[in-house]
Amino acid sequence: MNLAYLYPWDVVGDPSAPGRLADLGVQAVALAASYHSTRAATPYHPAHRVLDVPHPAFYLPIRPSSWARLVPAAPTWTPADAYLQARDALKAAGLQVHAWTVLTHNSHLGTANPDLVVRNAFGDPYPYALCPAHEDVIEYCERMVQEILEVGEPDGLILEACGPMGFGHQSVHEKTSGADWTPVDADLLSLCFCTNCAPRYPEPTAAAVRAAIDRTPQANPTTENATASSPTPGTIESALGNLTDEVREIRVALSTTLRQRLTTLTRTIAPNTPITLHANPDPWATGAFAPLPTGEPNADVLVANCWGDPATDAIRLARLKELTTPGQRVGAYVLALPPRPADPYVLLDHLRTYAKAGASEFHLYHAGLASPQRLTTLAQALRLHT
Repeated sequence: MNLAYLYPWDVVGDPSAPGRLADLGVQAVALAASYHSTRAATPYHPAHRVLDVPHPAFYLPIRPSSWARLVPAAPTWTPADAYLQARDALKAAGLQVHAWTVLTHNSHLGTANPDLVVRNAFGDPYPYALCPAHEDVIEYCERMVQEILEVGEPDGLILEACGPMGFGHQSVHEKTSGADWTPVDADLLSLCFCTNCAPRYPEPTAAAVRAAIDRTPQANPTTENATASSPTPGTIESALGNLTDEVREIRVALSTTLRQRLTTLTRTIAPNTPITLHANPDPWATGAFAPLPTGEPNADVLVANCWGDPATDAIRLARLKELTTPGQRVGAYVLALPPRPADPYVLLDHLRTYAKAGASEFHLYHAGLASPQRLTTLAQALRLHT
């Protein structure tokens, strides 16, 4: 099964959208049920060409009795039931509709509840990042999934940001590149030291992380008693030294707990609804693709990000494939927007690379943002790959 990703506003108010999407040759649409703030092109919509989405929103009707401390915001740029309207129109065109569910990435709730957000080793908050070490955050995610399943009645559930967000955040006007922080620094700046996370780490962890980022000589706990089995220099393991195993275990547990709570809930409410996880086999991963170093047998599809170098992305896909259980599928989250060229043969080559690495389905980003030329490219590449 191949899916095209879409926002509700791409469909609501545009009667031509369902047919245009069905013509792509996909079997399903990943329709955003909850999504963060954005500024989106709408190249086909009869009413506008650019839409500003100033805050994260939930695109199903918000029933106050269904929520606890954390209540998502409703949109003002679409109807309150935009997901339901779009779902019905897409299903009428013969497409399945899977609920694309963004979980811990929410600047509206993080700003209003600073005690629940990720904080780095210096104490700096990341207001876009709800930390799943807090029961209030897990409960919010559970209630969101329950509302989507019971009210939205999707054909499938897609879980994104099913774990902690980290330092990297492509929003507002990002002004962090001048610090020359390395990828390892970004990983270290992604470790959470909120009031619930900090006590779980060994006592010197925060100081070691701060020292490593600031290049203080005593930063690296492996510099003493180094052996031939010491971690490779320039990795997060070398920065954390003998703290690595315990910190990694704590970090992975954050995503594991949230994921297992949500998959268990889904199987209870809608046992036949397939679950798709946006996942990364890297245990230090943060963001939309949460760490999944040991797999998740309660999911149906594991999807890896394929927005970078195709050869590197294929390695990640192959690692995810190794974690699957019998009958479990692997999907490739394929970028069909710039900087990729609008060339069907280039895209076809990428699809073949991903399929060879183990992907049996393609998640195509993004059918609402793509120009007519890019939609044609998508349709041609899918036909050629069949």
